[in-house]
Amino acid sequence: MISNVSLVTVYVNDIDEAKAFYTDKLGFVLKEDINLGEFRWCTVYQADHPELRLALMLPGPPLDEEAADVIRRSLAKGSMHGFGIATDDCHKTFQELVANGVEYIQEPSDRPYGVEAVLRDNSGNWLVLVEEKPYSPEDFA
Repeated sequence: MISNVSLVTVYVNDIDEAKAFYTDKLGFVLKEDINLGEFRWCTVYQADHPELRLALMLPGPPLDEEAADVIRRSLAKGSMHGFGIATDDCHKTFQELVANGVEYIQEPSDRPYGVEAVLRDNSGNWLVLVEEKPYSPEDFA
């Protein structure tokens, strides 16, 4: 039986730079950084949730070259979606992250489901920061 999601791949341009970004700017914790010859296994996690790791990976094998190139082009355009980050105060967390040098795409905005801001990591992945509030389908009408 499946108990939870434990690993999510985040494609990056440079593993060392991404590792520094996620640990120094977002406050994630380094779990593993292992060189396996032609492959590098580097994972980070949010301090309060070690059960979910982000694998920071270069676009490449086991992807074929065409698929890896699509990901590299998406990263270069800054249009790659990374993941969502939950917060209990979107405005405050947004200000802290921007002060820490994190680039933003969209300042905090009210949405039917809460307050949302969109940031970008140093590889071009979108990071959606959300302070969720109770909602129903009718809130979107």
